[in-house]
Amino acid sequence: MKKTYLIEDLCCAHCASKIETKVRDLDGVLSANLNFIAQKLVVEIEDRIADSITAQIVKITAAIEPDATVEEQ
Repeated sequence: MKKTYLIEDLCCAHCASKIETKVRDLDGVLSANLNFIAQKLVVEIEDRIADSITAQIVKITAAIEPDATVEEQ
């Protein structure tokens, strides 16, 4: 299953890379790609984590980039 998120107010590409890496390392995530310019995160996940992935992405983003907002598309 693919999910797309808009992550607004990212300050730099380095923070975006750190978020992408942390999301990719989550159990049940098959792939993650965060485009800094488009501020769009696309994740491919196992169905079993569909209910919890958004909260995990919000938590990771807040820890790395506190001013950023995450919105599922």
